[in-house]
Amino acid sequence: MNTQPEPQSFAFDEIAEPLVAAAIGKYPAGKQMSAVKTLLDIAQRQMGRTTGSAWLPRAAMDSVAKRLGVPPIRVYEIATFYTMFNTKPVGKYHLQVCTTTPCWLRGSDDIVAACKHATGIEHFGASSADGVFTLTEVECLGACVNAPILQVNDDYYEDLDAARTEALLQDLKAGKPQPPAGSLGGRASSAPASGQTTLLPASGSAE
Repeated sequence: MNTQPEPQSFAFDEIAEPLVAAAIGKYPAGKQMSAVKTLLDIAQRQMGRTTGSAWLPRAAMDSVAKRLGVPPIRVYEIATFYTMFNTKPVGKYHLQVCTTTPCWLRGSDDIVAACKHATGIEHFGASSADGVFTLTEVECLGACVNAPILQVNDDYYEDLDAARTEALLQDLKAGKPQPPAGSLGGRASSAPASGQTTLLPASGSAE
């Protein structure tokens, strides 16, 4: 399980610093708090880049608050409200399974079971023993037409079933490169799973 200790300090590095400055610079004086979600995202990605776990320790949130000139509690409120921010360490691959009605009707229970079987994780909010995976239940991911959906870090994998899910996770566990996002059933964008049914060329006409 991923048990990284809470760091005592945090500072934006040379990669993050220009992004922070650009984000704050988008807003007029006195309105810097508008950049809080962007700065939290930058901090979380820095943690992922430097430690292998994309999360927000309190020191990072305090650093964001100091940079924005606001009390830390205002940053904590944002970080703990949005599920895009992780306030405890997560695995290298953060598995976020949508179980809202459209995905559930299309078999999200099978996706959850496959995630647990492939990783050894027993319940949502936990990480695998090797620290590679963390499993989280999330609400609608906004790609219902290609349900069920599994989000792995920033990428959506669509048109899943148990076998496709297990194959994906076994490849990741084996250290293979993360495959391109999108349908794992061969569907193009959100076209019908059975193929194109409208706007077909007329019989005998040149395509």
